[in-house]
Formats: sequence, C-alpha cells, structure tokens
Amino acid sequence: MDVFIQTMVSGILIGGIYALVGLGMTLIMGVMRIINLAHGQLMMVAMYITFVLYEYFNIDPYFSLLVSMPALFLLGVLIQKYLLNPLLRIESIIPQNQILMTVGVAMVLTEVMRFIFQSDYKSVKTPYSSAVLYISSIAFNFPMLIAFGIAMLLTAGLFFFLLKTDTGKSVRATAQNKDAALLLGVNAEWITQLTYGLGAALAAAAGTLLLPIYYLYPDVGGPFTLKAFIITVLGGLGSTVGAIMGGLVLGVAESLGATYISMALKDAVGMVIFVLVLVFMPGGLKTLTKV
Repeated sequence: MDVFIQTMVSGILIGGIYALVGLGMTLIMGVMRIINLAHGQLMMVAMYITFVLYEYFNIDPYFSLLVSMPALFLLGVLIQKYLLNPLLRIESIIPQNQILMTVGVAMVLTEVMRFIFQSDYKSVKTPYSSAVLYISSIAFNFPMLIAFGIAMLLTAGLFFFLLKTDTGKSVRATAQNKDAALLLGVNAEWITQLTYGLGAALAAAAGTLLLPIYYLYPDVGGPFTLKAFIITVLGGLGSTVGAIMGGLVLGVAESLGATYISMALKDAVGMVIFVLVLVFMPGGLKTLTKV
C-alpha cells in the first residue's frame, strides 16, 4: 500500500506541472481554434533561459520565473502578431496554414537553441535538488513539492484573471463565440495576441519549474508538445478545468506505469489512456465539468 500511495503522490505532483502545460495549449486552442505545435518548444526556450540565469548569474530557478514568464509572453505575442495573425486574415486557409506555421516556429526555435547551446544534455543542480521531505513513510521530493505549490498558485491566478477581470471575460467570450465578441466591441486581434502570450508564459512556468529535477536538450520540446496535446484532448478541447484534470490523469498514469509496468513504458501508458479517451469519451473529461 505504501508503494501505491507513493506512486500516486509522485503522479499528482508531476501532474500539477503537466496541468500548466495543458492550460497554456488549451487557452490558445480555445481562442484560435488551432493546435499549437510549438508549445513544447516555447517551454524549452524558457528552460534554457532558466539554465543561463542559474549557470551564469546564480539566480535560483524559481526566481527565474520572474524573467522566463515575461520573456516567453513577449515572444508569444510577437509570434502571434507577426506570424500567425496575418494568416488569420485569410480565412480560406485557416486553420491548416496556422498549424503549419507553428510547426515551422517549433523547428526554428529548436535549431536556434541547438546552434547556441549544442545538443548535449544540461541540468541545473541546486542545493535542494535531491532534498526529500518525509511524512510518515511517504517521501515528497522537495523541488517537486515547491513546483506543485507554485503551479497551483499560477493556476489560481489564471482562473481569477479569466473569471473576475474584464480582459479575462473578453478572452472567454472570444473563445466561446468570436463573432458575437466582435459585435460586442471586443478587439479579437489583440485578444489572440494576449492569449498566445499567456499560453507561452504558462509553458515557460512549467519549464522553469521542471528544470531543477529534469534534464535539458534542444529536442526536449517535442515530447512536451505531445504531452500538452494529450492533456488537451483528455480534458476536452478548450476546457480549462478539463486541462487540469487531464494533467493530473496523465501524471498519475505515467507514475503508475513506471512503478507497476516499466519505467521505459511510462509514456506508452499515457498514450493508451489517450486512445481510450478518444474511443470511449471523445468529448474528453470536460463532459464531466461545465468550464
């Protein structure tokens, strides 16, 4: 039983960070109606920013959130404004060319990071990287526990923004019915830029929070783009609550797979659940929620 509880705890902790990744993609998909296939690569760029800040300026990875999130927000806004928005104006090629553009962005970001940092694996080793907190016989990885807490705070902040602010309500209105939002005076073009920036910032937060316990190389973005896509489909396209549930489900599934099947097959377990959801619950977990 202790092994099962330990596995569930580990899955929930990593699932909280996965939820941040999924929330970013869900926001972008909800407003723009496209899959952002550069999502993991944006996360990878944030990880490199965190690495540089720690390696050369000795800035703690968690404090690096104050740099990586604004930097990726700005990068996301620029990508949306100058690369994706021009395609939005040509309705005959939407959404296929926008998706292809995100693929191109992903490739460029990967190769730029490879050119600057080479392809070798890097990591950030802080004094607390291997710290463990014990409650009874259950071990809590200290960096992961901190990361989970920060992820929950950022998630709560996002919900406050979406539910309680006028700008957040405009984002939700645009996601629900873009034409109606335009008739009500919402600047849809600005909202799409803001949304892509927020999605990139959330991906940046996830990357920064993961780096103290994860490894870094230029191609790390690809697997996380896939995870974000799985989470988005699991949660239901465009559902923010569903994205949180999807992230937790994926985290727990990977943890159970690693413990009871094989560490090498933990990603395969998530894919099996993904396929089962598509077959038996195509609307995703959002069918169980109203947000």
